[in-house]
Amino acid sequence: MSSKITIIGAGSVGSTIAYTLSNEDIASEIVLIDINKKKVEGEVMDIAQGTCFRDPVSIIAGEYEDAKDSDIVIITSGIARKPGQTRIELTQTNVNILKSITPEIVKAAPNAIYIIVSNPVDIMTYVFTKISGIPENQILGSGTMLDSARLRCGLSEHLNIAQKNIHAYVFGEHGDTSFIPWSGAYVSGVSLDEYYETVEKMGKNVTKIDKDAMLEYVRTSGGQVIANKGATFYAVSVAVCKLVATILSSSDSVATVSSMMHGEYGIEDVCLSTLTLVGPKGVQGKIPMRMTKEEVEKLKASADALKAVIAQIEH
Repeated sequence: MSSKITIIGAGSVGSTIAYTLSNEDIASEIVLIDINKKKVEGEVMDIAQGTCFRDPVSIIAGEYEDAKDSDIVIITSGIARKPGQTRIELTQTNVNILKSITPEIVKAAPNAIYIIVSNPVDIMTYVFTKISGIPENQILGSGTMLDSARLRCGLSEHLNIAQKNIHAYVFGEHGDTSFIPWSGAYVSGVSLDEYYETVEKMGKNVTKIDKDAMLEYVRTSGGQVIANKGATFYAVSVAVCKLVATILSSSDSVATVSSMMHGEYGIEDVCLSTLTLVGPKGVQGKIPMRMTKEEVEKLKASADALKAVIAQIEH
């Protein structure tokens, strides 16, 4: 597969995405760009020296002009939240970084599909959509892909069944107002409640999921990893690389990515995650999942929380 992928930001997430891509047959060219030239050169050298064990791949520490003809651009730039810093302060700082990056990268790669990973991802995706001039179908945020992966991991451990058999999602903001639409949670086509009954007939003893505890597990997983090791980057990098593979594949897939809402569930002018059809042409549209009235209200509450932050920042 011949594809060129540019990654903006050589921090823990950006460099791990580059490393993960270098180990898979997804990209033939990888460009890593960062304001810290020494850091990005070290990352590229370290990654490139391990590529002799795979088919040839080009990995360079580049400038914005080196992103020309990229199929995909991944933006990971931004700073982590500091002690005592408010969410609004963090958001404004990262939005300002994005505003400085956007004209440079868009000029170099106007036809690329853009994956926004920088946090707060939904607001960053919204701002990029508003200021870049790039068609909306070419823009998506990593959204709740990682949250949904954490949910499947938790459900898999509880139910003792392979993650690939679990279809359950996290909707809304990638943050405190995210929620799980349990009405759409299935184990290989069987609803969770039906699954309990089915396996009990097989003689298996499965304790019912504590739904509040599971949501808490999903919401606090990132914080727990950060408390234990200082940062999260492996799982999100795998999620982003999966998204890259989806975009470069021959057919569309469904993923919980963040993109602009246009009246779905009664929500407009905000980016958040629901089931979205994604493929070679980028975002194809939202897949309307049947939800309860209460679940729709939770999605609207998440949208309102994001809009409240957007109203307080300059973009």
